[in-house]
Amino acid sequence: MSVTRRNDELSIVCAEQRVPAEVRAERGFRALEVQGPIPFEVVGVLRALAVPLGEARISIFAIATFDTDVVMVRELELERAAEALRGAGHVVEAA
Repeated sequence: MSVTRRNDELSIVCAEQRVPAEVRAERGFRALEVQGPIPFEVVGVLRALAVPLGEARISIFAIATFDTDVVMVRELELERAAEALRGAGHVVEAA
């Protein structure tokens, strides 16, 4: 679960089954989590994921936490996303 508050917005990312039916939400996403923790000195982690996914024309929703990064992709594009990341040299494991 991730909660982000801005002046005019509250975004909550959580398991889809926890979202009430009447709440406006984007549904059908899966999370790809970078195995962490990632030290703050390490740069380019999100770029290394976003570039091959962008080249594969897969839209992402990225979340950064203190320890790691999470990339959300549409569930319908999960396999293509995994293939694109593997093609870029990443290890993708099912959870």
